[in-house]
Amino acid sequence: MTPAGAGHVHRSADAIGVFDSGVGGLSVLRALQAELPQEPFIYVADSGHSPYGERDDAHVIDRSNAITRFLIEQHHIKALVVACNTATAAAIKLLRQNFPELPIVGIEPALKPAALSSKTKVIGVLATRGTLNSEKFRALLESLHGQATFVLQPCDGLADAIEHADATKTIAACAYSTGAMGRFGREDGAMDTLVLGCTHYPFATDTLRSLVGADVAFLEGGAPVARQTRRLLAERGWLGQAANAGSVAPTIFGTTGDANNLRMAVQRWLGLSVDVQNFKIHSTFQAARSMP
Repeated sequence: MTPAGAGHVHRSADAIGVFDSGVGGLSVLRALQAELPQEPFIYVADSGHSPYGERDDAHVIDRSNAITRFLIEQHHIKALVVACNTATAAAIKLLRQNFPELPIVGIEPALKPAALSSKTKVIGVLATRGTLNSEKFRALLESLHGQATFVLQPCDGLADAIEHADATKTIAACAYSTGAMGRFGREDGAMDTLVLGCTHYPFATDTLRSLVGADVAFLEGGAPVARQTRRLLAERGWLGQAANAGSVAPTIFGTTGDANNLRMAVQRWLGLSVDVQNFKIHSTFQAARSMP
């Protein structure tokens, strides 16, 4: 079977696709736009099928495949950023197998830089159950055996609360999760670093900071993803060129859920007033069932 988009010759002007289960991937898009202001992006919030972190791998793999195929066939993307820790953990290996000609960048919790930078060598990790239970995460954790102590905390409901801008539920979920982890601070045995292992969580930084104190370092994965995306495009000669000095390339925003929810999130977190498209992206399983 010919991979989707195999007949398309990539041009430097083609867009970079970015997707997440919802609005959390905007934290990664923010880093990408800062690193690559000349690049056009298309952002997909799969809010109609979220939250990924509390669904099984089959659901996440199915949606990841469907969105990737949609972005290739309908928007001729030249690269893909999986701006979701859960989708990266569950699906990126299969995505690279299914779409071998497409450069694909995933995101993972920043455990490695945390182990290097922590002074107390006790590190807190906030993530979804889907991420923490994944083989990819377990392999990452095992690779750092003996370098630090990691306190793992699943944050049920936090991504969904941030997704819907529910301040009450966000505060409650943050308070419960951090309260269950132990001591934070610079003293021996305390967590001096907190890894935000879901792309939604950087948008709860103020709440988390009020709970763990000013001495705790927060680490997220957006900047390393942006640098890796630049490297892959540069290797292929696919870096875009700015039309005018200082100009910023356009970004298309689309969602499978509530367009107004994404529009307000972009305004709130990126400071942009944008139009949001409604995308109909049919699941692979659904398409297969509909075939004669």
